[in-house]
Amino acid sequence: MKKFQQTVRFIDMSSTESGVSTKKAGIPMRTETEMFDVILQTAKVLQVDAVAMSGSRTNPKAPKDEFQDYDVVYIMEDLDGLIADLAWLNRFGKRLIEQYNVLEHRRLYLMLFEDGNRIDLTLCPKEHIKEWVDSEADFTVLNDPQGLFVPYAPTPKRYWTAPASATDFDKSCNEFWWVSTYVVKGICRKQIIYATDHLYGICQQELLKILAWKVARDRGVVDIGKNYKYLFNYLPAEKEKEFSALLDFSSLDKITQSLFATMQLFHQEAQYLAQKMGFKYEKEVAEKMMRYAKKKLLNHIENKEHNSKL
Repeated sequence: MKKFQQTVRFIDMSSTESGVSTKKAGIPMRTETEMFDVILQTAKVLQVDAVAMSGSRTNPKAPKDEFQDYDVVYIMEDLDGLIADLAWLNRFGKRLIEQYNVLEHRRLYLMLFEDGNRIDLTLCPKEHIKEWVDSEADFTVLNDPQGLFVPYAPTPKRYWTAPASATDFDKSCNEFWWVSTYVVKGICRKQIIYATDHLYGICQQELLKILAWKVARDRGVVDIGKNYKYLFNYLPAEKEKEFSALLDFSSLDKITQSLFATMQLFHQEAQYLAQKMGFKYEKEVAEKMMRYAKKKLLNHIENKEHNSKL
C-alpha cells in the first residue's frame, strides 16, 4: 500500500523584513537561468548524488509562461539526515506557501516563492531511484556524476493517446451512459455536489476521452498532456467553446442544462468516431438514456413548480 501524508504550511508574507508589502515591493521574477543556478548550487552544498528535472520544462513543445514550475528531484544517500533540519530550503528564496508530502520512500516539497516562481522538489533515496523514474513521464538529467540515471530511460508518451480499440470505445460509452443516471439522481435529490462530481468527474471525462480518440484517429498517437491540457490544440476553436459552455455548475438548473448538452455532444461525437473507426455504437441505448434523463428531470421540474404553487 502506498504511503501518502500531506502537510500544508501557510507563511505570513504580508510584510518583508523591511516592513514593505511583498506586492508593493514588486519583487522581480527570477529568470530560468537564475533558478537553475540556485537548484544546482543548493544540490552542491547538500552534496546530493544526482539532480534531474521532469514536467513541462522537459518538453520543448510545451507552452512557456510564468506558471511553469520546476519539477526537480535530488537523489541522495541519507534522506533522514537531509530532512532532519530543513533550514536549507531557505536557500531557494522566501516562500508564500508550501506543502510537504510523503510518497512511499520519497519526500515532496512544493514551494511557491515571493517572486512567483515555484519549485516542486522531490527528495529520493538512491536505492529507490526507480520509484521516482516510474512516477514520471519524461525527465532530463541535470547532474549525475555517478551515472545513477544511466539504466533508466524517460517515457515521454505516458500522457499520449493512441487510437481507441473497439473494447475501449464500448467501455467508455457504457460508462458515460451508466453514470449519467447518477447525475439525474443527484439533480432530483437536490445534491449539487454529488451531481456535479459525477457529471464533470466522470461523464465529461469520458467525453474528453472520445474527443482525444477522435484526434488520435486523424493524427495517430498524440501528446494530449496530463488532464487533457493540450487536447484542444488539435481541435477547432469552436469545439473548445462548445465544451467550455458545459462547465456551468452554479445551480441545479445549470447542471441540468449541462447534462442535456453533454449527452447531446457525447452522442454526436461517439457516433462520428464509431463511423470513422468501424466500431459498433449502441445508439438505441444512448437514445433511451437521453429519454430517461429528460423524463425524470422534466417530471422533477413539474413537481417542483407544482409544490411551489401550493
